[in-house]
Amino acid sequence: MCHGSGVALRRSGGSCSKRETLTVYRGVPLGAAHFAKIQALLDDRACRTRPELARLLCRRFGWRYATGRYAVDAVRLALVRWARRGWLHLPALWRVGCGPMQVRSVPKAPAPGPDVAPPAEVKVGAALEVRPIRPPERVLWRQHMQRHHYLGDGGMVGETLRYVAEAEGEPVALLGWASAARWNEPRDAWLGWDAETKQRRLRFVVNNVRFLVLPWARGHNLATRVLGANLRRLSRDWAAAYGHRVLLAETFVDPSRFRGTCYRASNWVGLGRTRGFARHGLRYTEHGQPKEVFVYALHRRARKLLCAEHSPVDGGKEGSVTKLNVEALPLDGRGGLLQVLEGLPDVRKLRGRRHPLRFVFAVAVCATLTGAQSVLAIADWCADQARETLKRLGSRFGKAVSYTTLRRILGQIDADEFDRRVGGWLVQHGPTLAGLGLALDGKTAKGSADGDQPAVQLLSAVLHKEGIVVAQRRVADKTNEIPMVKPLLAPLPIKGAVVTADALHAQVKTAKYIVEKKKADYVFIFKDNQPTRRDDIRDLHMEVSPPDAPDDGQGPRPPGDAGDPHQH
Repeated sequence: MCHGSGVALRRSGGSCSKRETLTVYRGVPLGAAHFAKIQALLDDRACRTRPELARLLCRRFGWRYATGRYAVDAVRLALVRWARRGWLHLPALWRVGCGPMQVRSVPKAPAPGPDVAPPAEVKVGAALEVRPIRPPERVLWRQHMQRHHYLGDGGMVGETLRYVAEAEGEPVALLGWASAARWNEPRDAWLGWDAETKQRRLRFVVNNVRFLVLPWARGHNLATRVLGANLRRLSRDWAAAYGHRVLLAETFVDPSRFRGTCYRASNWVGLGRTRGFARHGLRYTEHGQPKEVFVYALHRRARKLLCAEHSPVDGGKEGSVTKLNVEALPLDGRGGLLQVLEGLPDVRKLRGRRHPLRFVFAVAVCATLTGAQSVLAIADWCADQARETLKRLGSRFGKAVSYTTLRRILGQIDADEFDRRVGGWLVQHGPTLAGLGLALDGKTAKGSADGDQPAVQLLSAVLHKEGIVVAQRRVADKTNEIPMVKPLLAPLPIKGAVVTADALHAQVKTAKYIVEKKKADYVFIFKDNQPTRRDDIRDLHMEVSPPDAPDDGQGPRPPGDAGDPHQH
């Protein structure tokens, strides 16, 4: 039996025997004793609302998305499923401050008033932008879907994203994506999934649950263009929102209403029809309306990655967060984090400043060091800290900073100055760079492109072993990474370090700067597009393998061996 007192829940659930395990959720076996304790929380009104209960369970069991934020929405839906199976008894839904309320379906959208009146007709030309909706646009998105889509607004399950396509500032199409269907026989047969593989990889499949071209939109191949533009950015948007990319898109088309022309024109693959069953509660009943199943690979090796026994997409444990001892961090005094963050410009108005600016930044730095990859994850980390910890970070009253405040402040800071200060603090209090490997790594910020505005390009200096970004600079839109190397390395004490970079940075000026000015060494890769330097390396009889590489019994490999990059 599982032992415990009060309402404390065990994170691992490992004390429950296999016979007592009722379900395994996010890697945690849950038995009858666990559900008894969850029911005690409900009965004692320790949590008045279901989101409050879901957040408490996320904290106790460590259920997080890969970005580090708590999986509150997913756990809230799991509570409903467990209640339907008879493992829990959920009370009526509560609206905070208003008591219990009735569960109602989404009301139909009201007749458009002067503020939401659609245009008479929008002709879509070459300029077409597809992007995720912003929070204030959610209500209007649902209203249009309820009014113009034959399925209405409905509910989107699990991880979800909503998109809008705009032409000249006017919405012309709406799309909705949600977690993949758990039971899809044509898809599972096409992938060759067994039950275990499907359970591990289903989160890398996404379902197009809604696609609506608004009635006032006109344009040649409009639906195909919208769908194609959405598919090109879907995987990176999903990674930005939930910390993992998606590899396969699926959708269901009612053949009695549509032929799926836009999907076929966008190179979706038809897999056949479903058996015509629908889920009602815990049972599936036949309705006699089978759907056509279409899939689209978002990665050229999607099918192989989803079927392989060991796949790189699996990664480590989802949502794992590193423990951080704030008391051990150099926060106070000269060179401390709080002193480093002091003096950053405050863009807020004087009225309503509840938190010192350096406290907000210190929270962001510490949460990121634990693995938080989104503003929501930072807010969750801050809410979990004790009052004394928050005071140690600079809070006046030991109060946590809210998600909205974090998002507003972090979206307005001088990113280059912030990176310079924090990177210098990490270098000062981290390991000495002498003898360490420092990689020059260029990346594109996920989801940073917006219409005609190109994506943000960053050049970072990253410690090989620790994976710490010690410096970072934004690359100007009309240039490349090469001229950013000197500004990036200038403030870093890299004497005795080994700087590594790809073939793009194999430049004479860059090499001289690293050796002569920074007193460091370098390892560059030369490819066939630089034949003169490649021949020089061959003439010097330099070995491809480093001197301390283990001997494989075959002797040293010739420097001109085909397929091997030459390093200098």
